[in-house]
Amino acid sequence: MIINGKQIAQNLKEQMREQVAALSAQYGRKPCLNVIIVGENPASLSYVKSKIKASEYCGFDGELIQLPETTTQDELLRIIRESNEKDNVDGILVQLPLPKHINEQYVINAIAPEKDVDGFHPTNVAKLWLNQQTIVPCTPLGIITLLEHSGTPLEGRHAVVVGRSNIVGKPMAKLLLDKNCSVTIAHSRTANLASICRDADILIVAVGRPQMITADMVKPGATVIDVGINRTSDGKLVGDVDFESVAPIAGAITPVPGGVGPMTITMLMQNTIEIFIQRNNK
Repeated sequence: MIINGKQIAQNLKEQMREQVAALSAQYGRKPCLNVIIVGENPASLSYVKSKIKASEYCGFDGELIQLPETTTQDELLRIIRESNEKDNVDGILVQLPLPKHINEQYVINAIAPEKDVDGFHPTNVAKLWLNQQTIVPCTPLGIITLLEHSGTPLEGRHAVVVGRSNIVGKPMAKLLLDKNCSVTIAHSRTANLASICRDADILIVAVGRPQMITADMVKPGATVIDVGINRTSDGKLVGDVDFESVAPIAGAITPVPGGVGPMTITMLMQNTIEIFIQRNNK
């Protein structure tokens, strides 16, 4: 089975669109998302365009703040502080990666935790692990939603997460544990990685290495979630999984593109709505 993240995401956005219309009538304003991008990285520009398109479709207000590559760290931090202070701004997103002269962690820390739609702020990360109400990172949340909407059973299954980043790998493991999965976290240099992957009922790969996971590394019938977005030397967009070899033996698999990516953007919309509701119900 090919898990169509694009279709699931569209269905969810339809529901959000109706929800936003109702919230706008109730509170007299719409959820507002500010998106900040520094530089002209083609992949980042494309991703931001998709986020803005989804935001407009759901009926949000907001602003796209495009800054030149030469923007200093202090200038960026000042713009973030201004958005923090605006009562009508519910969510703030700074598109990563940033130019090398800007410290990404400083930028993440500068966003007010209650407006951090990505869920990257240390306060939100800590709350996630402490099982407190918080903003959940969009990609892991999107994957859990994708699994549930595709009918994949989670409780009692063995999940292997290949990738240990704070953005995907670690929070992904936490969400799976909360669903009563047994979880193994690995990475691209893990010894006996192929053997570990073959033991997975659910295999989630987020390492940024094109077609690293091949058919001999996948248990027949496993659910395979490919988070990777890579371009080959000839410009082809591929994931971390060799789709052509793995698809025939997997029970279910996400394509690249059209799998996890649309769900990440949709969860960004969901997080913005939840922040809006929380801020209006204080």
